Amino acid sequence: MAGREWVLHVDLDQFIAAVEVSRRPELRGKPVVVGGTGDPSERAVVATASYEAREFGIRSGMPLRTAAKRCPEAIFLATDAPAYQEVSDRVMATLREFPVVVEVLGWDEAFLGAATTADPESLAADVRLAVAEETGLSCSVGIGDNKLRAKLATGFAKPAGIFRLVQDNWWEIMAEKPTDALWGIGTKTTKKLAEAGYHTVLELAGADPADLAARFGPKLGPWYRILAGGIGDAEVTATPYVARSRSRETTFQENLTDPEVMTAEIAALAKRVSEDVAEEGRPAARVAVKVRFAPFQTHTHSVTLPARTSDPAEIEKAALAVLGMFDLGRPVRLLGVRAEFLSTAERSASP
Repeated sequence: MAGREWVLHVDLDQFIAAVEVSRRPELRGKPVVVGGTGDPSERAVVATASYEAREFGIRSGMPLRTAAKRCPEAIFLATDAPAYQEVSDRVMATLREFPVVVEVLGWDEAFLGAATTADPESLAADVRLAVAEETGLSCSVGIGDNKLRAKLATGFAKPAGIFRLVQDNWWEIMAEKPTDALWGIGTKTTKKLAEAGYHTVLELAGADPADLAARFGPKLGPWYRILAGGIGDAEVTATPYVARSRSRETTFQENLTDPEVMTAEIAALAKRVSEDVAEEGRPAARVAVKVRFAPFQTHTHSVTLPARTSDPAEIEKAALAVLGMFDLGRPVRLLGVRAEFLSTAERSASP
């Protein structure tokens, strides 16, 4: 008897903080914040926060200084990417021991494609146990009949739980949720949808596709309606993770006010990005520059290169051209350069 096809979304709970706590058991149960060099006085942001820290309103992307004000007793730690990668590799290897297809999404999450005659909750429980035994870490598992529903289900499963979200219970669970409960709709889009009269998932699902197309574009608008119906891709592909871009950025301890200094910093960042592009072995198709103005306003501009290139001089030239798109009359606290590669679909379509 063939099993039914399921999609499971495995998400490690408070992953970075959990890795740090596993290395320092004395921190268990305490508010832990990871980011930058671990110095809350520096210009850096929170990479992750333990659940205890989150109770104080600390969230990823928040300035460390703000986190310190919200929770002065928090323990601040420096990020240690190699350690997180090592643990992630062990988790993904553990997942691959199951009779499933594993699609890695990042350090701390993956989709599993599974066919089972038993309840998928049994498989999810086995996955949680195996990850805990191998790494000591806790994970949550969302079960769905496609990737969208599995991903959303994980949010209901957290922390350390299992939840099933499928077509049969979609409306019961999601109908009255605000539109930003959907994977792919952020705060800005939610506001625009509300202004158009679509406040809930159910209202969005019943929207006129022509109206959505007129307001949000011929592709994006109707896609929002499909999203609200819980419709999505169910294919889990075991392909190696391929980076979409390589980037470098610097947060300055003192704000920059001299455009010449900013230009020099962008040139230096572009050089480092060029080295990353060469290491990647793929030419860049676009170059973007990120500028964070004091106190905390972030803007990004980008250009598509005339031709894909790995030439450091061309990447630097493009980065400096993009920097020229900004009004640099305000103090700057962060600068970043990103080289973007063509997606698989774009590579297939290009001559």
